[in-house]
Amino acid sequence: MIARIQGILLEKSLSCVTLDVGGVGYRVFVPLTAVYNLPEAGERLALHIHTHVREDAIQLFGFPDPAQRDLFQMMIAVSGIGPRLAMNILSGITPEDLAAALSRGDLARLVRIPGVGRKMAERMVLELKERILKAGFTAAAGRGEALPEAAGMEDDVLSALLNLGYKEAAAKSALEKAAREVAEPATLDGLLKGALKILSGS
Repeated sequence: MIARIQGILLEKSLSCVTLDVGGVGYRVFVPLTAVYNLPEAGERLALHIHTHVREDAIQLFGFPDPAQRDLFQMMIAVSGIGPRLAMNILSGITPEDLAAALSRGDLARLVRIPGVGRKMAERMVLELKERILKAGFTAAAGRGEALPEAAGMEDDVLSALLNLGYKEAAAKSALEKAAREVAEPATLDGLLKGALKILSGS
């Protein structure tokens, strides 16, 4: 089982990266909240890995720190949550906010995550609250790199929000508000987190 990969970042998208390790390219799915903190292509990158084995595929899910991987693994132990849904959840809320919502039993916050209904939120709280509290989960918040092309940056953030399942009108409204409120200089990470915060109502 692969637990950690370190190599050269070949390419990255909104959902995955390709790492060159000794001439072998590994495709690794990553949460959206981590994408904009990754280095540029050609630089070295290390990710903590969860290896998911199916009958027809072996999939790698990567995280910048082991605490996020642990939270992911806690979620996929919940009935009804597979790796893709768990990754989508981590793409719609920061690990810190998710851990806080679970520990408080904050159903209203959880159901605002795309793909999570009330029954799923209740199951997550029931099965994960005590584990989260016992683990004392914390995760370091990443910092985005400032980019000069604001228009292109906002297009990327809008695309990310639509991929997460938000309606276009709501996503555009949240993005515009986040762009007004975010501290200068604007970053991809800052805009994305700001828009997600507005959409979640927190």
